[in-house]
Amino acid sequence: MNAFRTILGKDLRTELRTLESIPAMALFAATTFVLFRFGLDRTSLEGSLAAGVLLATVLFAAILAINRVFVSEREQGGFDVVRLAPVDGTALFAAKVCVLAIYLVVLELIAVPLFALLFLDSAAGLAPLALVLAMVDLGLATIGALVSSIAINSRARDLIAPLLLLPLLVPVMIAAAGAAEPLLAAGGPSYDGFGKWIAVLALYDVVFGLVGYAVYDFLLED
Repeated sequence: MNAFRTILGKDLRTELRTLESIPAMALFAATTFVLFRFGLDRTSLEGSLAAGVLLATVLFAAILAINRVFVSEREQGGFDVVRLAPVDGTALFAAKVCVLAIYLVVLELIAVPLFALLFLDSAAGLAPLALVLAMVDLGLATIGALVSSIAINSRARDLIAPLLLLPLLVPVMIAAAGAAEPLLAAGGPSYDGFGKWIAVLALYDVVFGLVGYAVYDFLLED
């Protein structure tokens, strides 16, 4: 836990000082929403289209942070320090998952109100939507930390990380869209199938969290 807290604190302080990831993610999301607004020529969205626009924007904004989450460890020898220190390597994995999840929460605090302002006639479905986004954030952060640690030592990490990440996140996006669609329906939020899709998201998060915990020491050594 001491190693986990140290790495987490280091990454958060670094982001506060440099502002490398969150502003870029927020700017990307805002620009994407503007492009959708004029590209679709729609002043309001509902149902599956609204869910798709929001989730796709969050997903691609997350890739910006995932590509950079292990850059300091690669450039400053952080991987070697963790391997040599008498600590569990999964502390690094857990810290990076939390860092990515925090980045995504901050992003959504900016992006979701902007999305509602540009596309939604009613904000009634935003409160239950927060649960869906929280589950999505955990899935993105977990698999993102695994994939980024694999791709970071490659010269083509900006290409390899998305190619590995996107197929693994297909179940997350399907379940999240299924849960978000009735919440953003034109007639107001509905909860048809909501519990089923949340259960799928929770199962995905738990499974990949356990996989990450089980294999991360081997990934770190390799």
